[in-house]
Amino acid sequence: MGTLKPYLKWAGGKRQHLTEIKKSLPPGFEGLRYYEPFVGAGAVLFELKPKRAVINDFNSQLILTYNVIKEDAEELVSLLELHKKNHGKKYYYDIRNLDRDGEKFNAMGDLDKAGRLIYLNKTCFNGLYRVNSSGHFNVPFGRYRNPGICEAGLLHEVSHYLNTNDIIILNEDFEKAVSTADENSFVYFDPPYHSRNKSNFTGYQAGGFNEAEQERLCNCMAKLTERGVKCLLSNSDTEFIRKLYSGFHITQIKATRRINSDSCGRGEINELLIRNWSP
Repeated sequence: MGTLKPYLKWAGGKRQHLTEIKKSLPPGFEGLRYYEPFVGAGAVLFELKPKRAVINDFNSQLILTYNVIKEDAEELVSLLELHKKNHGKKYYYDIRNLDRDGEKFNAMGDLDKAGRLIYLNKTCFNGLYRVNSSGHFNVPFGRYRNPGICEAGLLHEVSHYLNTNDIIILNEDFEKAVSTADENSFVYFDPPYHSRNKSNFTGYQAGGFNEAEQERLCNCMAKLTERGVKCLLSNSDTEFIRKLYSGFHITQIKATRRINSDSCGRGEINELLIRNWSP
């Protein structure tokens, strides 16, 4: 198998933290079933390449791309080649606006929806995934000279990995996604980050991820700890998060972020890795 990497751009991706995350894995990681309930673009998943995993995301359009890559990679590549051929500003907005007609969009097949998301992700401004309060994708056209719309080799590598290992793909609430985890499991949580001034980019789906959800996530991690499940969590370095996870082991790491409506949240900033077992 070649080098796996994310096939999508994704806000908050963990490629820059892979070294720190790998150093923070629990002893005997290779023998544990891996859970990632906020899988996003899969940077950690594709780096670790666990043979047994449960991956999940609440974003149904995102999870659809994983399923289509697993089941129908060749047809997806053909569709993306068509998008590449037709690419242009008008074509971009025509594809983007397909979700404005709910009945028409719902009638689209999984292949067309997955191809649409990947195409928009590769060609929109800054590679953002953002929806408005109605759930409509609303990122403007990105001005790229030669966007990588169809990475056929990578898509086939991802498909091969998903098909030759025991990988369960879910589209559930994060608590339900980890409900089967036990003492022979390891859970990596990478939720939408907390922001002290509510400015962090969290528009992955309508509704967002507020402080009540952050508290529910912490309670979920506490329950998993009681069940003997090893857990590691990434989040922003804020007073709220430090207080919330004060009973866990906290490590500060550096990150470079480009996407934040508050300029203080861009550039080199502090983030946290939080685990529930002793170093």
